[in-house]
Amino acid sequence: MQDQEAITPPDEASEMETTTDRVRSDWKAILDKISYKGIVNNVPFIAFLVLLAIIYINNNQRTIEVQRELNKQNSELKELRWKYMDIKSRLVNAGMETEIIRNATTIGMKPMIFPAYKVEIDTTIKKTAKN
Repeated sequence: MQDQEAITPPDEASEMETTTDRVRSDWKAILDKISYKGIVNNVPFIAFLVLLAIIYINNNQRTIEVQRELNKQNSELKELRWKYMDIKSRLVNAGMETEIIRNATTIGMKPMIFPAYKVEIDTTIKKTAKN
């Protein structure tokens, strides 16, 4: 076993050359893709990316516009809700007996001292009086 460990590994210089050749070929491939020929071959893909970018920008602007409109509508809704609550509370207060009496005194009316009653005519008496 010790004999096998004593054997030297393959030439490290040849491994380094293959690694550097591989890196150089990778860079050449990348440069070929970036070069004029690579760009011309990928025009449809680049046009698709540009279209996606335009759609993305338009979608963001539309979203911002809709959000502003929603904020505006919400503030208007809050204002109308407060007006509704105010008018409702005024109406409830205006229907109270004390408020009615106070408003009636300004036009010269006075509250009733006795409770209301209904005057009824007895129809049997009326028929006998005529005969």
